[in-house]
Amino acid sequence: MTLLFSKPQALACADAKVFLISPFVGRILDWYKKSTGKDFTAEEDPGVLSVREIYHYYKTHDIKTIVMGASFRNVGEIEALAGCDRLTIAPALLDELAKDNGTLARKLSPDSGKAGPKVSLDEKAFRWMMNEDAMATEKLSEGIRAFAKDLRTLRGTVLDKLQPAAA
Repeated sequence: MTLLFSKPQALACADAKVFLISPFVGRILDWYKKSTGKDFTAEEDPGVLSVREIYHYYKTHDIKTIVMGASFRNVGEIEALAGCDRLTIAPALLDELAKDNGTLARKLSPDSGKAGPKVSLDEKAFRWMMNEDAMATEKLSEGIRAFAKDLRTLRGTVLDKLQPAAA
């Protein structure tokens, strides 16, 4: 599951036994920076905190879904999620990490944190929780619109390729 921005989405994915989720760390940060005008350290980064919360929830409740953080804006976010099941990292950030000769401390492990009770959402509760989270609602809608635009572009490209060449 991609375009994941909130715990309610992660809860729904857990209920559906989704194989892998990909929370968009950097896009969450982008929204909060724009919304608040504030810069965040890696430890207070809303995207990092979201992934940590989801990761701890999944591990506490033995949910097998893989958590793969994505859409990083800086190496601080990556380092703050060291130990997450998976991370998808852009080549420029991989290069930056490769140049660092320091020690990378593991921040997440299956027993590194505990979450509250297990939650199962019905559609009504899911919709309410999403509605209450302006960031998640806006970023999800924005992502769906971008995917729809890309799909229209792809369809047009394929149709152009399938058309017989003009004589």
